[in-house]
Amino acid sequence: MSEKFFDHKLIHMKPKFLLLISFFVLGSLIAKANTDPGKKDDIMGSVIGAEGKKPLKDVCITAYLCSKKEKVVITDGTGAYSFDDLKPGVYKFVFEKDGYKKVIKEKVTVKVDEGFQLDIEMLQDNSTDVMPSTSHFLYN
Repeated sequence: MSEKFFDHKLIHMKPKFLLLISFFVLGSLIAKANTDPGKKDDIMGSVIGAEGKKPLKDVCITAYLCSKKEKVVITDGTGAYSFDDLKPGVYKFVFEKDGYKKVIKEKVTVKVDEGFQLDIEMLQDNSTDVMPSTSHFLYN
């Protein structure tokens, strides 16, 4: 009779044990997801060209806190960028790329555990630095 009781008890323990293991694994996965890129205290976004609305690769983005350079990132091939682990505070973000006008976003507040999206459109810089010809000075 003790073998029968033992087998019966073991059969009822297996589902409880499996359920306990399932909760442990699920909890571990949720904890890992909260530490992956894209967590809620990241600042992320994309940069596109205003004319063609196409993503801009290799845009240099600098984050300044109290006039001190904190971090620099570069956009990828899809125009995406991400800042993580920025200290809380009021930032200035500077977006720069050759052939485009510099974009500055000031007074951007970064808070603990509050991420946000900052998407930017950059205008092409069509200005040319042309020196006047020497004839301009001779005849004027």
